[in-house]
Amino acid sequence: MTAVPFTYVGESRDWLGALRRYFVFSAVAHLIWEFAHMPLYTIWLTGTPGEIVFAAVHCTGGDILITLSTFFLALMLFGRLTWPQTQGPRVLLAALIFGVGYTIFSEWLNIEIREAWAYRDLMPIIPVIDAGLSPVLQWVIIPTAAYSYALGWWPWRQRTPEVSHG
Repeated sequence: MTAVPFTYVGESRDWLGALRRYFVFSAVAHLIWEFAHMPLYTIWLTGTPGEIVFAAVHCTGGDILITLSTFFLALMLFGRLTWPQTQGPRVLLAALIFGVGYTIFSEWLNIEIREAWAYRDLMPIIPVIDAGLSPVLQWVIIPTAAYSYALGWWPWRQRTPEVSHG
């Protein structure tokens, strides 16, 4: 059995760089998304500009914690020492399932039970689960885009073959 070295050379094998790219991309994208979908919530009509900004920034902080939790849980369960070269799709799928699952639970808890926020009529609702489409899409689109960015999975990007020197 061949031992896998702890450190790797090259961007595609840089697990720490991939994690950094994933989290920075996610944080920025969640902040943008929170401001973009704020008009779909009642605070857009009832809140002051300061309250709206606070809500978006506060929600982004929660999004960052959810990102950390779901991604590390996915890595712990499905990642391997050779990540990110291997198990990439499996880790991403797990992170998506955990993120969407938590989002559906959180939307239900905060809208139905706690009444911490409410949707406007503009928010498309997903039948059966009664969750807003925008927050669910947020937890599909942003992690997928962040993961693609972190690992260089862009369809238009040319891959250069690794050259063996030995």
